[in-house]
Amino acid sequence: MPYGSRLAATMARWLGRECVYTPSARLALYLALRRWCRPGGRVLMSPVNDDVILFVVLAAGLRPVLAPVSVRDGNIDPAAVPESTWRGVDAVLTTNLYGMPDRVVELRLRCEELGIPLIEDAAHAIGTHLDGRPIGTFGTAAAFSLSKHVAAMAGGFLAVEDARTRRELELLRDDLLVPGRLAGDLATALRPLARSAVRTLHLVRPAWRTMQRLGLLERDDFRMALHAPRLSASALRAPSLTAYESWIRVDLHDFRTRHGTLVRGQLKLRMALLDENLTRRRAGVGVLSGTPWASPALRDRAATGGPLPLFRVPLLVHDRDALVRRLVRHGVVAGYIYDPPLDDYAGAEFVEPSPDPSSARWFASHVLPADPLLARTLTAALTRERTKTAHPPTPTAVVPDATPPAPLGQ
Repeated sequence: MPYGSRLAATMARWLGRECVYTPSARLALYLALRRWCRPGGRVLMSPVNDDVILFVVLAAGLRPVLAPVSVRDGNIDPAAVPESTWRGVDAVLTTNLYGMPDRVVELRLRCEELGIPLIEDAAHAIGTHLDGRPIGTFGTAAAFSLSKHVAAMAGGFLAVEDARTRRELELLRDDLLVPGRLAGDLATALRPLARSAVRTLHLVRPAWRTMQRLGLLERDDFRMALHAPRLSASALRAPSLTAYESWIRVDLHDFRTRHGTLVRGQLKLRMALLDENLTRRRAGVGVLSGTPWASPALRDRAATGGPLPLFRVPLLVHDRDALVRRLVRHGVVAGYIYDPPLDDYAGAEFVEPSPDPSSARWFASHVLPADPLLARTLTAALTRERTKTAHPPTPTAVVPDATPPAPLGQ
């Protein structure tokens, strides 16, 4: 029986597509890129994205091509992508940022026209539907993460269209897995319980401060250090997961470890709670969408019954960075902030910059991703902090910076 087949079967029934179990969404995405993209290919993606995803794309031997985004939600704006860019890419990678769906119907039609794969990064969008279909069923393949919505801190899936492709990917996955150990399985199984205990006992602030003082946080800022010279050297070995492992493993060291029955059993229990978890998240989104900080895109969708971001709710605020530091005093640690955009972070050596980076810069510097499970706690904290709402500029009012910031870590 293939590794993780029972978990994969559960996800397949829930999603309606063939699924491959992986220890993480990172590995799932790498599998998809290796399966459908030739080394040296160019992948269109949003610059408002996790830096880990950038390194996964580079590890697959591909060139990230960064697209203009909508200032309303940070996802790719298909209409703003120049025609010359469309004709020069070999695949499109969605983000579904915070669970706000990409314009996936438009992207799928354009990919079909060009004969290139559409790969959905659905790590933020499990349980999100568009036009009556789950996100993750529009493209050639889709990567999902269990560490997000059910707080498992392990486990992922790659959803594909047919059983033959699934079997091919299972073999490729098995070649990339590294052996697990009982001690590692115990740590992985206990990590979600420890995090839950910290929140229940109101220890978020002291725990966070202690981790900072002990140097246990792997990112000094919203982005990890780039280490440009070492990254350049790694390109000589691409495609290679091992060559980029020091970047891809950040915050999830066992991203390609073969988990044992202990971890997989815990994941099965947590998957059984997924629908209940999503129901609680929808209630939290309802609270946050009614606050003055809710983004216009969020308010529009809440008013019209459109798909909502169930992983994190994008609030738009002034002085976001200072606010993030103050929120720790209220027991709220804000995460999943992708600032600066990837073109400013990495530079032209490693990515093809967006032809219009202004919207991405504005959105990335003003968005505060809010956990809907903490909706009332966060709303009270923002009110006490007298948080000011940031209003997106109109596209014509956004002026690109004359000089982009230097890439980090150089």
